[in-house]
Amino acid sequence: MSNSNNIWNIKDSYNQRRANTWSRGSNRSWTAGGNTPGNTAVVDVVSILSTGNAVDFGDLATHVGNAAGMAANSTRGFTMAGEAAPAYYQKITAMTLASGGVSSEYGNMTQTGGARYSHNNNTRALTFGAYTPVTPSPYMSNTIDSMTMASAGNVVDFGDMAQARVNGCGYGNSTKAFSAGGSTNPSNSGYSNALEVVTIASTGNSVDYADLAEETIGNSGCSSTTSGYVMTGSTGSGNTATVLHNDLSSGGAGSEFGDLSQARDRSTGTDNSVIGVNSGGRTPSSVNTIDFFTMATTGNGSDFGDLTQARFYSAGFDDSNSGLDYSDIQRPSVNYMPGSGRVLMLGGNRAGGDRNTIDMYNINTFGNSFDFGDLVTITDDNGSCASLIKAFSLGGNSAAVSSFMNYIQQVYFASQGNASDYGDLITAGKDNAGFNNTTRGVNGCVQVSPGATNNSIDYITMATNGNATDFGNLTVARFHASGFSSPVRGLFVGGETPSFSNVIDYITIASAGDATDFGDCLSATSRSGGLASSVRGIMGGGLVSGPSEINVIAYVTIASTGNMTDFGDLTATLDELEGSSTSVRGCFMGGNPGYVNTIQYITIASTGNAADFGDMTEGSSGFAACSDSNGGLQA
Repeated sequence: MSNSNNIWNIKDSYNQRRANTWSRGSNRSWTAGGNTPGNTAVVDVVSILSTGNAVDFGDLATHVGNAAGMAANSTRGFTMAGEAAPAYYQKITAMTLASGGVSSEYGNMTQTGGARYSHNNNTRALTFGAYTPVTPSPYMSNTIDSMTMASAGNVVDFGDMAQARVNGCGYGNSTKAFSAGGSTNPSNSGYSNALEVVTIASTGNSVDYADLAEETIGNSGCSSTTSGYVMTGSTGSGNTATVLHNDLSSGGAGSEFGDLSQARDRSTGTDNSVIGVNSGGRTPSSVNTIDFFTMATTGNGSDFGDLTQARFYSAGFDDSNSGLDYSDIQRPSVNYMPGSGRVLMLGGNRAGGDRNTIDMYNINTFGNSFDFGDLVTITDDNGSCASLIKAFSLGGNSAAVSSFMNYIQQVYFASQGNASDYGDLITAGKDNAGFNNTTRGVNGCVQVSPGATNNSIDYITMATNGNATDFGNLTVARFHASGFSSPVRGLFVGGETPSFSNVIDYITIASAGDATDFGDCLSATSRSGGLASSVRGIMGGGLVSGPSEINVIAYVTIASTGNMTDFGDLTATLDELEGSSTSVRGCFMGGNPGYVNTIQYITIASTGNAADFGDMTEGSSGFAACSDSNGGLQA
């Protein structure tokens, strides 16, 4: 921010958007207050992206348990009412997520009480139910309260639940809020499998959506953009470690997802839309356990670390999902800035046949890809290059026309939609490698007929539609090479002659001419993925003699010739994968065997093994990929 008044100037705004950090969360999760069993004011924080123990963030204004929690985009975290021993209260407190410290009073709930559960989007926060001990008998409410998070003030009535319940959980996406499970009586003995839904933008009563797979009390919730998850809780037969899930777009009975490490109830759930986190709880003694799981893949949770203090009935919030819809930042929108990290995956082989689809994700943001549009024709084994504003598919094979192609197709990063014709390569072919600087796209290492290749290199001026122009020749004719570039140099790495090759060639992209020997790969390798920063070029995986897939990642310093150096390992042995990058982070996508849908990432400046990033919409190999921040575009 530009000044103490928190006003953005144009330069700040541009830099934030280009870095894809504009209005984004930090992938942090907070656990606020709770029972130890005595009430506590402690607020813990973890980074969802890296396992480890929680650290102290600050304190609530008072010791409170059994409160609801939520976060307003990346600025504030809220705790809503709860139990401040010896009595329940109705205060809302807010904590600044950038700095921590002590929370401050923000407003009031419509009624005193605890055992609420909540969900929110960027604008509005909702809480469901309430429990207040009163004479002569405890009081249970079916109230749904609403708060506009941008300005301090009291909540207002939103509507009612169809069934009064307490000690359930809330989750949802940017448009829908769900209330799941809970107790139907104040003694916590009426177990419910109810799942009700409201549309956040429109006040009104909740309606029945589906049934949970199990009746639970004291559960916690989290969600991706497509599925909701109910974690742990108490059933009629005792505490459970089970995670249940429901689709957020279509009703129907939920199903079992997996188990967390420990049976418990009254834990806290948070997420970043990719990873679900479960913190604390009781067994019946209070615990400090933090578990996590990847929401896209059914299975059991894993140990994340520990809270600073064992407790249950805490409020939880995060600044990276919980209905906070940041997808417009990475999707095509008015917020797009060239060079902001968008990756397009073009065509490819999938189970069931070749595709003309274009998928997209943002390399700065962990998560899954989504549909962007379609190529002009079904295309696989194509090459690619990119400018700051356009991605290009180069050649390839097309089942639609039953031949190798010389087509160049273009698609704009800023506009979700289909590709269009750009021009033609000099020679039709597939299994080619491509790279670029800011103005030129380069194509080489082409298979021109089954098992046959040539040594030609051609290029396009990306700003102007038209056919490719001859650039020069490779030192060794080959195909199935990988390619990457800095703003100055482009490298063709490995490939098949049709024998496997360890050759690395380089060219100066701005000056047409023949390639020069750069050095050698660690081994003769074909069908690897390539990516680069402005300094390092990196290849991952591939096929070696045998033939067999490898998981090796290796790198060179592009500015100086020499042989490759070991970098680390992929998460699996793969060939026919693709790579893309910003100046900081590189991602490898898809591959064989088995048309994997995995996206994995590395930090380019520091050697080490790849880690999980998210998933493609569908398992694929033999596609092309490029980004608006790829190596040759980095200054």
